[in-house]
Amino acid sequence: MAEWFDRFPAVAEFQDDSYLLDPRLAGISVKIRSGRTFEVKIYRSSLGILDTAGRARGHLESWQKWSFPVTPLSKVGGGPAGWTLVRKKRRISQFLVADGRIQAVLAGGGEEPRCAVELTEVRLRDESWWTLGFEATGPTSLLQSHLEATATLVFACDLPEGIELGTESSMPYVEWLCLRLPAYRSGFRRLRCSGGCRRRTARTTRPRRWR
Repeated sequence: MAEWFDRFPAVAEFQDDSYLLDPRLAGISVKIRSGRTFEVKIYRSSLGILDTAGRARGHLESWQKWSFPVTPLSKVGGGPAGWTLVRKKRRISQFLVADGRIQAVLAGGGEEPRCAVELTEVRLRDESWWTLGFEATGPTSLLQSHLEATATLVFACDLPEGIELGTESSMPYVEWLCLRLPAYRSGFRRLRCSGGCRRRTARTTRPRRWR
């Protein structure tokens, strides 16, 4: 997956995020990013299905996010009950419209409407997974068209052999974590309001999923 994504300029970073999994909050995602930022995301609506010429198919959703700085925390994922630590290596590319066409640029800077594409290697317990997410920001009227144009460019090349990106594994991180961890899977039901184009999971040993 990393070689496939290397077609675009990207910023790489390591990050440890702690997700609140218990209590389970329908339509709400809560996490502490890198021990320094408290983030809350609220599901707003489903925008249908993102389908890119048979190469990828996932749920397209609208979420609203709030971020608050917090005092640096240590070992959040291994401490309070209900929190799970996820270690990530992220590659982030930004895409914006320039000269009438969508182009990849280095992350950061500028206030233009853009779509961030994030390929992440995730370490969860003793397993490695790949996740791929698209997040468009800017005027509401441009969000969907910008994201769809970005996805068309990203998926213009065939995926690596064995990788399948379908709606069955298109979901938010919190839902995926609950399904992967036995402690939270018991009694868990899919509370996602209609899908999740935020994260698509693809396990490295059996590359079939996308976050």
